[in-house]
Amino acid sequence: MADLSNKIAVVTGGARGIGRAIVETLAQRGADVLAGDLNEDQVKATAAEIAAATGRRVVGCRVNVADSTSAKEFIERAFAEFGRVDILVNNAGITRDNLIVRLNDEDWDLVLDVNLKGAFNCCRAVARAMMKQRYGRIVNISSVAGIAGNAGQTNYASSKAGLIGFTKSLAKELGSRNITVNAVAPGFVTTVLTDVLPQELKEMALKMTPLGRFGKPEDIARAVAFLVSDDAEFITGQILSVDGGMVMQ
Repeated sequence: MADLSNKIAVVTGGARGIGRAIVETLAQRGADVLAGDLNEDQVKATAAEIAAATGRRVVGCRVNVADSTSAKEFIERAFAEFGRVDILVNNAGITRDNLIVRLNDEDWDLVLDVNLKGAFNCCRAVARAMMKQRYGRIVNISSVAGIAGNAGQTNYASSKAGLIGFTKSLAKELGSRNITVNAVAPGFVTTVLTDVLPQELKEMALKMTPLGRFGKPEDIARAVAFLVSDDAEFITGQILSVDGGMVMQ
């Protein structure tokens, strides 16, 4: 199991689902964590629960990653609380699904602003400090939709595909400073967001998954924990699909 003792991690979208699992897994492996989310009450409650369970310092606060000022203040909060940032996990994301003929400007812009610009805002805010300390681990949460596409999700798939290009480009920019940048592309994972999907869509997704089950948030969290650990110190610019074989590249 990857040892993250004394590392400082920042996780966006950390209140529930995959984000909560990432915060919990990093804390279990020794990291102190600043968890951010748009839902301030929920992320503070999540942080308190995980801190009590793991004995690590876990702090929750509000952040709107789509807003550059909010993202900058969020990263500054991490330095104020912990003194440095070793790990950044850009997990915050939303969906506003619709067929393109029904997709309005607001839903297109919002999904791109949160899912793609949000990662840019947070990475830009932390990059200089990571470069100065000559160490950093960045993981962006993409999606198999960004690799294979998905009908009714042109906005979401575009944002997640954009994250893949962003990840590879940033890895090339920051590699000389001992900063790795990778992405995890989850498949169908059981969360609050996927629970509301039509049953026929769930059955179709299950048929497309060779391992014969849906993913759990912990499956994604363990992949993130690996990529931010010293075990993955020679891995950068990679997109790791954690999808039970749904999309094979």
